[in-house]
Amino acid sequence: MAFDYLIVGAGFAGSVLAERLARVCNKKVLVVDRRNHIAGNAYDHYDNAGVLIHKYGPHIFHTNSRDIFDYLSNFTQWRGYEHRVLASVDGQLLPMPINLDTINKMYGLNLTSFQVEEFFASKAEKRDPVKTSEDVVVGKVGRELYEKFFKHYTRKQWGLDPSELDALVTARVPTRTNRDDRYFTDSYQSMPLHGFTRMFENILDHPNIKVMLNTDYRDVRDFVPFKEMIYTGPIDEYFDYQFGKLPYRCLEFKHETHDRPKFQSAAVVNYPNDYTYTRITEFKYLTGQEHHKTSIVYEFPQAEGDPYYPIPRAENSALYKRYQELADQTPGVYFVGRLASYRYYNMDQVVGAALTMFKKITGEKRAAGNGTNGHATGGRVVSPAPADAVRV
Repeated sequence: MAFDYLIVGAGFAGSVLAERLARVCNKKVLVVDRRNHIAGNAYDHYDNAGVLIHKYGPHIFHTNSRDIFDYLSNFTQWRGYEHRVLASVDGQLLPMPINLDTINKMYGLNLTSFQVEEFFASKAEKRDPVKTSEDVVVGKVGRELYEKFFKHYTRKQWGLDPSELDALVTARVPTRTNRDDRYFTDSYQSMPLHGFTRMFENILDHPNIKVMLNTDYRDVRDFVPFKEMIYTGPIDEYFDYQFGKLPYRCLEFKHETHDRPKFQSAAVVNYPNDYTYTRITEFKYLTGQEHHKTSIVYEFPQAEGDPYYPIPRAENSALYKRYQELADQTPGVYFVGRLASYRYYNMDQVVGAALTMFKKITGEKRAAGNGTNGHATGGRVVSPAPADAVRV
C-alpha cells in the first residue's frame, strides 16, 4: 500500500497532522512510533491496582485558545480541573507559585495584597540587564525567596545553577500579590474525561490512518512507499548527530501505589531543597478517579535517558540553528513538534504548531497547483503560532 505521508511519532504533533490530512484532505497516512503505544509522553494507562496514571509524569491541559480547545473537543469530553501545587519549604507546605498566602504563612504575617507588593519590592535586587534565571527571580522577590523556592529546585531539575540558564526557565513561573493558588490561569483548564490515550485513539480513528508501533521509521522508509514525511522526533537524530548531540535534561520516574485513598494534600508537592527527587504527583487529583487506593510518581532528573527538556542555553540554541538550516534544505520532509524544534512547549502549543503546519502543507499544495510540480522543495521547521491566532 502506498501512502501520501509517513508521519514519524504518534504524539500530539504527529497525531493531529495525521487526523487533519486524513479527514480534511483524504490523504493516506502511515504513523509510526518506536514506543509500544500512541500518545507520546501524554500516554496514560491503568496500573495494576486499577488507578489511571500518567506513565511519563503529570500532563495537565490548559490553553487560552478557544480554537485549540474546540478542536480537541471533537475527540474527548472534558473534566474541569484547576491545577494546584505546594512546595515543601522549612517544614511547611506552601502555595506555589509564590502568592500572598505563601508569604503570610512562611513569615507568620498578615499582609494585604498592597503590602505584599511592597514586601517584594523591599526584597528585590535590581538586575539590569536580566539575562539569567537567577536574575529573573532575584530581581522580583530577592535572594531569600530565590534560594528557598528556586535555586536548589532548578539545580536538581537542570543540573545547572540558575545563573547558567536562560531567563525563560524561571520567567515561566509567576509571582502573585493575591491569593490565587492556581498554577495556571488559562481560560480553558480541563483534563480529558477518559484520559489522554483515549483521546488519541479517537484522533487516530480514521480509515485513512494506519498506525505501526514498536517501529523505527528508518526500518520502513525504504520499503513502504510514501510521498512525503512529517518528522516529530529529535532533529539532531534525523541528521545522525553530524554536528553533535543537542543536550536534553532527562527524567527517571518511580511509580508507587499505596493502600489508602489519599497520599498528599495536593496533586503535586515540590521538594526544592530536600531529597534527590523534585516532586511527587498523585494522579487521582488530576483524573478525578474514585478508588480505595492511590498511585503516585516521584521524578528524578538526570543527564541520560529519553529527551524531555531542551536545555535553554545560548550555545545549545546555536547548535540547533545549524540543524534547522539542514532541515530547511531537506526536500519532502516537514519538521514539527517539541523535539524537532528543540523547544519546550506546552501541549496546546504543540497542537497549535501542528495545525499551523497543516495549513502550511495544504497551502503549499494549492500553490503547487498554480505553477509548481506539487512537491515540497525543502524541509520545514514550524514553531507554534500564538495560540489565539490558530484557526481550525
